[in-house]
Amino acid sequence: MKENSISAPPAGSSRRQFLKNSTLATAGVAALAEFPFVTTSHATPDDPIRIGLIGCGGRGTGAVADALGAATDVNYPQAGYHTENIKANASTANKNIKVVALADVFPDRLAACREQLRKLNMDIADDMCFTGFDAYKKLLAVPEINYVICATPPHFRPLHLTAAIEAGKNVFIEKPCAVDGPGVRMVMKAGELAKQKNLGIVAGTQRRHMRSYGETIKRIQDGAIGDILCARAYWNGGVIWVVEKQDKWSDMEWQLRNWNYFTWLGGDHIVEQHVHNLDVINWAMGSHPTKALALGGRQARPNKKYGHIYDHFAVEYEYASGARMFSQCRQINGCEGKVEEAIVGTKGSSNCKDWIRGSNKDLAYRFREADVNPYQQEHQDLIASIRAGKPLNEAQAVAESTLTGIIGRESAYSGQSVEWDAALNSNTRLGPDKYEFGSLPFPDVAIPGQYKIA
Repeated sequence: MKENSISAPPAGSSRRQFLKNSTLATAGVAALAEFPFVTTSHATPDDPIRIGLIGCGGRGTGAVADALGAATDVNYPQAGYHTENIKANASTANKNIKVVALADVFPDRLAACREQLRKLNMDIADDMCFTGFDAYKKLLAVPEINYVICATPPHFRPLHLTAAIEAGKNVFIEKPCAVDGPGVRMVMKAGELAKQKNLGIVAGTQRRHMRSYGETIKRIQDGAIGDILCARAYWNGGVIWVVEKQDKWSDMEWQLRNWNYFTWLGGDHIVEQHVHNLDVINWAMGSHPTKALALGGRQARPNKKYGHIYDHFAVEYEYASGARMFSQCRQINGCEGKVEEAIVGTKGSSNCKDWIRGSNKDLAYRFREADVNPYQQEHQDLIASIRAGKPLNEAQAVAESTLTGIIGRESAYSGQSVEWDAALNSNTRLGPDKYEFGSLPFPDVAIPGQYKIA
């Protein structure tokens, strides 16, 4: 399920045909020549996948379980860390996949993930558990690792992705992939390097791995609703989990642990959360917007435990074709919720997910099949492509969807229109110059008319 701008196979039935045509029964040894550290001499479905996890929080633990095919219990509390714990008596459904190393800044986060993996009889050795800001380097130096999961706060993902590709590893990277223009450019560059090295990159924009979205968007791209005129995207929900500061924590430690609420770490929720919906519209459009004009603010976040980010955004995006996308996202309790997408063309409309209507409002297509678990399917698709010697590469697509969120954020923060090229080529890097525990200024809330885009 890929956009035309990247080299991976197309969506829907085309993806299934791709996987059918590229099974290891027909792939030779040469197809695996670039797959690092494969120990088998023949292409079989049991080629070993050895995972290294960078970022051992709730999403990292959940992503590892998804790659293994193990069931999880997901919990989003109002206070404290969100968890994706492996269910009691769960088992691994996917063959010849093992977690061999863990890395995290915080020993307690790593220990919690390690304990969860013991439920699957995977006891990670002490010398394969790395902590600190340089933990990712130590993990990437482990030769047997050939599949890296990047689930740190988004600020660090461009750095970790680049290092993993340079080290010859296939990568699953959580969304969003960056928080600023320099980070987005790093991801794009890493994607090009991955193509050269025949390595795979799949992102956590999991709607691209759902059959419903794939089949529907394929039809949209084939002209089922004509030329696209406008689109709508929503992620209107409540307040997500928050981690309050403890006296023993430095400023840096607290911001890292409460990363959703600091723009330098998470990108603000238009980038961190709404990226899913923005990605769907870009996918259906087959392109990215060229400009954003936005409103936003911080109306219902009562104190500094919620950092300095906004709680609502509304954005008008313009595409090169002249089409517009109208975007809303909100994190305020007690309000109407809506998480969905919609698109209108000259010949009809669609929700991008499971129906298409003609211009007379009659139902032209309905997806009625059973869908997949997309959190697991995204790993299955990447692993299948690696084993087939034709690795998927979603770096460009997730980079573009991330930057779509970024230009919306910067427009809302500043009160000015923001052009795509200006944001992509910006040299403004968010975050401290050095990664070390200690004091770190609390950022100001962005005030439109005063906030300056560098």
